[in-house]
Amino acid sequence: MEIATRRSARRPGTVSAAAVARAAGVSTAAVSYVMNGKSGVAPATRRHILAVADELGFRPPNRRKPADPNRTRVIGLVQPNIINPTYPRFAQSIVSAAAEAGYEVFVATTQDDLRTLGKVSTSLVHRNVDGVVLSAAFREDATALRTLRAARIPYVYLSRRSQYLEGDFVGIDDAAAATSLMEHVLAHGHTDIAVVIGPRFSSASLAREQAFVSTARAHGIDIRGDRKISTELDSDGGRRAAARLFAGDDPPSAVLCGSDEQAIGVLEYAVERGIRIPEDVAVTGHDGIPHSMSGLIGLTTVMQPHEEMGREAFGMLLKRMEKPSNSYQSLVCAHRLHIGRTCGCAPEAADSRR
Repeated sequence: MEIATRRSARRPGTVSAAAVARAAGVSTAAVSYVMNGKSGVAPATRRHILAVADELGFRPPNRRKPADPNRTRVIGLVQPNIINPTYPRFAQSIVSAAAEAGYEVFVATTQDDLRTLGKVSTSLVHRNVDGVVLSAAFREDATALRTLRAARIPYVYLSRRSQYLEGDFVGIDDAAAATSLMEHVLAHGHTDIAVVIGPRFSSASLAREQAFVSTARAHGIDIRGDRKISTELDSDGGRRAAARLFAGDDPPSAVLCGSDEQAIGVLEYAVERGIRIPEDVAVTGHDGIPHSMSGLIGLTTVMQPHEEMGREAFGMLLKRMEKPSNSYQSLVCAHRLHIGRTCGCAPEAADSRR
């Protein structure tokens, strides 16, 4: 009760930044950085400073006004959907990184529809966002991106990109990841292989499919047309693909998927119909979603560093917002092959190769 009385009695503005710094045991510069939404202060320290400032009743002058009148301190994050857990994981890391720098995030989804992407881009321009992280780019179209560029709103590609308009990029080497996954499956002796990937207008999905096919061909195995299925990047897409692959009398002995969610859809379809995993068919994923790698599912998959990718994408965007440039950079983050049980490896072998 005493604390509440002191807070209500203290008038905003009567406490200096120096007093907050002394009470928090930090420099006055650190307090200034935090109160003005600037980066450069560790998250734990930032929270400590804010808590001390609130306790003392400190309110900086013009707190509600952006430090730069030309900025809204809001960025856009455009994702294909929030059903595939990959995208919420990207979003969480970006929102956290943005908050540390004093930015809010406006999240929009496109459902991988080109017209929706165009509408979202126009909406972001009208909202006057300071920048955009884009994980829903269409490989062969840049109309929506030109809308952003015409408004001088910087953007960063995350995971996928357009081949027609340059921009900063953060992702993994999808071709290398798919190659290592296919080589692992081939080492099990599979020769009748199917691949299930996302929409081919996604640069990431196309790169994975092309690497799957070319790696198999390099080992003398051709993946025929009806064994290459492009579908939605969710479990429903995986189930529909499985229905096509297992409808005939010659089902594949291995199915390599372009996402963990697709792989889970294939697994669900197989289990419901008594198809044994991996005895009857080996299944692999791509993304490294925690629940897919759990002991319950044991999916063999490619692990993407989602948190690192999201934070790096925001960091790259922040640099571009603060210092515009005509040159662009790409950051390729390290991926890792997670060996589970669904490829045919024994549990003890899977554990030893993580």
